Amino acid sequence: MPPTISTINPSQGPTTGGTNVTLTGTGMTGATAVRFGSTNATSFTVNSSTQITAVSPPRAAGAAAVTILHPTGNSNSVTFTYVVAQVPVVTVVAPSNGPTSGGTSVTLTGTGFTGATAVTFAGIPAMSFIVNSATQITAVAPVGSAGAAVVTVTTPGGVSAPDAFFYYAAPPILNSAVPAQGPAAGGLAVTLTGINLLNASAVRFGAIDAASFVVASATQITATSPPGTSSSPITVITPGGTSNPVAFTYVATPTLAALVPSSGPTSAGTVVTLTGANLATASAVTFGGAAVSFTVVSGTQITAVAPAGPAGPVPVTVTTAGGTSPGLTYNRVVAPGI
Repeated sequence: MPPTISTINPSQGPTTGGTNVTLTGTGMTGATAVRFGSTNATSFTVNSSTQITAVSPPRAAGAAAVTILHPTGNSNSVTFTYVVAQVPVVTVVAPSNGPTSGGTSVTLTGTGFTGATAVTFAGIPAMSFIVNSATQITAVAPVGSAGAAVVTVTTPGGVSAPDAFFYYAAPPILNSAVPAQGPAAGGLAVTLTGINLLNASAVRFGAIDAASFVVASATQITATSPPGTSSSPITVITPGGTSNPVAFTYVATPTLAALVPSSGPTSAGTVVTLTGANLATASAVTFGGAAVSFTVVSGTQITAVAPAGPAGPVPVTVTTAGGTSPGLTYNRVVAPGI
């Protein structure tokens, strides 16, 4: 019995030919030719008694009857439509940037994508791509070098013009965070230095986003710390990926419990022992707002030299990386006259 054709896939292709067409049906073993109209297929393969794959030959636009020639007779015909091939055009690449390590899912928007056979980034084939429609392709960017990469789409109609770009970003690298300690309440301006910091989308203290940040240059960002506790390494996220972490530690607010002695003369020189908590990172001790010399003995003790001043009470405070303590009162008294 002659072969029969039940389906043809795809059912259309460019006038330039070259479309791989699958015919399914019955009785296909022994086929001697596949014809598109009166023209033999460029090539064909009998995969089984129910399937043949054939390559369409060039032909003018319009419908062509596809038949299988067989010693027992010719098959019924199915229609394959030739269409004028359109050169693809890429108008939008989104997102337009990603890391040099590749793997970014990119949506290409344009025209003439039907039958696309390749998508390249700077000449390198996409890791994979899907033709969603004649106007959209989803492609996965391959590994690339930092900089602009021309994105092209190849179809039977040709190759798109080299005027669409995907920008590969090198991974960000952090060298330092200054200061590297701050108060648990947050609000500290921290200067981050490194490389490849442009287009940063986030700065994180541990898992928490910075309260705000400003990208000053490719080598510097100023970020405001959010509230936090303990060690919270800082990272920066850019189109190139996530940076290495740099150390940042939250320090508890200092507190004062006692001053010994709690009073002294109006003249300078009295050594006062301050006891409290969270004093290890002390950067300043003040008596009534006047900075004095001091020595950090431990996280709970500081010795300071009281300055000269008028008689009366003055607040004593300690400032550390965790902030400034509430004040304790130190009284200056006038020495008794003789």
